[in-house]
Amino acid sequence: MTDWLRNLSPQTLRVAALAVVLVLVIAFFGAQIDNYYTARMFNRISTSAAIIMLVAIGQALVVITRNIDLSVGSIVGFTAYLTGDLLVAQPDLHPVLVVIAAMAMGAAFGAFNGVIVAYGRVPAIIVTLGTLALYRTILVEYSSARSITTAMLPQWVVELPQVTLFSIGGLDIRVTVAIALAVALFFHLALSRLRAARKFYAVGSNPDAAAIAGINAKRVVFTAFVLSGALAGLAGFMFLARFGNITVVAGLGFELKSVAAVVVGGVNIFGGSGTVIGVVLGTTLVDVIDNSLTRWALVSEFWRDALLGMLILIAVAADTIMTRSLARVRRRRHLAAPTAVGPP
Repeated sequence: MTDWLRNLSPQTLRVAALAVVLVLVIAFFGAQIDNYYTARMFNRISTSAAIIMLVAIGQALVVITRNIDLSVGSIVGFTAYLTGDLLVAQPDLHPVLVVIAAMAMGAAFGAFNGVIVAYGRVPAIIVTLGTLALYRTILVEYSSARSITTAMLPQWVVELPQVTLFSIGGLDIRVTVAIALAVALFFHLALSRLRAARKFYAVGSNPDAAAIAGINAKRVVFTAFVLSGALAGLAGFMFLARFGNITVVAGLGFELKSVAAVVVGGVNIFGGSGTVIGVVLGTTLVDVIDNSLTRWALVSEFWRDALLGMLILIAVAADTIMTRSLARVRRRRHLAAPTAVGPP
């Protein structure tokens, strides 16, 4: 049994441990909050997690390449407002074109980040910290303190979050949740099976070795930021559909939640490793905690961000300890393994 555990990859162990923690957290809040195990609570958490999940998957792509995108919250807010503004001006626009427009807007913001980081060689944390404020400021100036309201939007946008695709055991799977899961499945298959997508891991693991192998690291990093922006744009559209009323503070705090989901989900903050399955579980855990604390009157709103910060610290510390422990165990086994001795 012990040998079987030792032979498991660090990523598998992280995902398994995260799944256990998620079950324990749900059980804890279920014992503390009345009427916790209800379809209403499930829908509330699942629809909220679907938006964060899209942002977190894009964030994971960037983190895998040894970078970080702190501007995702501003991109979500900006694309939500711009998409709403577009629908106010063109209410008969086809839904597919609206989604494409939202993703294109987000991709443009991501491309701006990617050009500076990849080709300008400016640290990502500096660039995206700057664009976090820049995009939000431009949104404030563009909106002129004008809000997008539900009454201004086409009826299909207002009704979209309530559309049920199918039901499982009495629990409704909304179309927005299905979209997020479909995106997660696509990127999981891409990162695990497509040779082109594996370049993200190669660049994050060792940029110099990747360059020697003929991989264009700049292009890979740029692509990661574009994809992150596009997924944030899709999340912006879903944010618009879920809340309807959009102000200049839309998407505020999504950068913290996305980083928490990625780190808790087992993506190495130093790049080179991580899975989309882990990100999905990490997103679910973060959102379960966030929504449950909102219902739990014993914890104030100010402590929610503090707990997310503590969760990030614990996840990074646990990841470091686990990685070092596994490395020591494998080193000892390698040294203890018998070596073949040839004839004299």
